Amino acid sequence: MTASPATRTPGLRRFLTEKPPQPERCELCAVAVEAGHRHLVDTEKRALVCACAPCALLMEQPGAAAGRFRTVPARYLTDPGHRLDESAWEALQIPVGVAFLFRNAALDRLVALYPSPAGATESELDPATWTDVLGGSRLAGLLEPDVEALLLRRANGGCECHLVPIDICYELVGRMRLLWQGFDGGAEARAALDAFFADVSRRARPVDEAVRP
Repeated sequence: MTASPATRTPGLRRFLTEKPPQPERCELCAVAVEAGHRHLVDTEKRALVCACAPCALLMEQPGAAAGRFRTVPARYLTDPGHRLDESAWEALQIPVGVAFLFRNAALDRLVALYPSPAGATESELDPATWTDVLGGSRLAGLLEPDVEALLLRRANGGCECHLVPIDICYELVGRMRLLWQGFDGGAEARAALDAFFADVSRRARPVDEAVRP
């Protein structure tokens, strides 16, 4: 016989009551962090970790934690003078319209990933091709290993390219994985992608401002 609400035991009620979500915490000092908190790259585990503001600032100092943790910067850059044409995009052989690449310090090479229904998928293209197409650009020259990425999107017969914090690339991967439907992602995923790149474009500063003395 099913127990009525009045006769259910406290233990049973504990399992029937929805638990409030647990706050995210800094993975170095365990203090609770709010939405919009900073991230670090754990270079040993090749993973992003949450950080409070003091820990993020601490890990920006040279030699902190013997270099294991690196704070993800907050800069967004674009180079209006550098455009990839359709032939360059074809050379990259990316099966979807979006990709990002970063320099892996341990491997000392560019690694290229793109969103898919399965998550972040690594391109099997020879890294030398990525270097030939993008290695000489000013954005690639400013790219901080492990913590920043070149974010690419095929659009209007060419390709837009931005230098961005690497954590937003994985945010995009997670969003696309959640929304993806059918073969091409579906209308909801495309709308989210448009909104994401509109926000990146709004944040991005011309590269000349970044290198100005």
